[in-house]
Amino acid sequence: MSQLVDVVAQSVSVILFAGYGLHALRSDRMVTEFKRYGLARFRVLTGVLQVLGSLGIVVGHWYHPVLLLAAAGLTALMTLGVITRLRINDPLIAALPAFSLGVLNAYIFVSAL
Repeated sequence: MSQLVDVVAQSVSVILFAGYGLHALRSDRMVTEFKRYGLARFRVLTGVLQVLGSLGIVVGHWYHPVLLLAAAGLTALMTLGVITRLRINDPLIAALPAFSLGVLNAYIFVSAL
């Protein structure tokens, strides 16, 4: 059962981070959002890291150290996302996606140890 949960968690992470990463790279709305966060210069880097993290989860099926690195990196990225939302005084509900994805990737990391 645990193996099924791991595969589902990894699949959700891959799909969502690939989507969010591409959205960060291509969306005018995200240009505006990153300006609002005071992090406009980090939008492209964030999008690239999200896409690379999702690819790392996939590659991690065959090369375990990459899974650990990708899951840890995505957890750190989402931790920074939550901190950013709190720093700009967004409602707590706005931090929920980043918090949830951070917890998901922390689970992936811990379960892969």
